[in-house]
Parts: sequence; C-alpha cells; structure tokens
Amino acid sequence: MNIAELVKGVAGVTGTSETDAKAAVSAVFAQIAEAVAKGDEVAVPGFGKFTVKDRPEREGRNPGTGEAITIAASKKVTFTPAKGLKDKL
Repeated sequence: MNIAELVKGVAGVTGTSETDAKAAVSAVFAQIAEAVAKGDEVAVPGFGKFTVKDRPEREGRNPGTGEAITIAASKKVTFTPAKGLKDKL
C-alpha cells in the first residue's frame, strides 16, 4: 500500500474528499515525526508505538579495502506493534 491508496481508503471510510483525507494523513505523520524527533514515544492504542533508540558507536569494515573503521553513534526509530495488530496477522 502506498500513500495514495491509504488516502483513498481513509476518504472512503470517513466519507470525506481525498483532499481532506490526504491533509489528515499528512498531519498525522507530521505529528508522529515531530514527537519522535524530540525523543518522545508515540503510542497508538491497538496499533503500536514508535520510539527512538540510541545506536552506540561501533567498529565496522570498509567493504572495498577491508580496513577497520568506526561507525558513529546514531539514533533510530523503531515500531513495536500492539497486541491487537499482532492478532490480526
């Protein structure tokens, strides 16, 4: 499913126009992105939660030369599905 299909589905379920549905879907994703960027956890009951995890600095290898390199620490967003979503699978 891509964003256009998601927007059509939301418009169909809510009885709104696709323009309004697209604005709503975009706003939801924007709010999730803003909250996660601040380090907050976003929990959607029955669906799951988005959290930020720290990835520590680690050793790696340059695949071209085989030389050892240090991979910088970073942050990543993780999604943990709720039980209700898992049960649907």
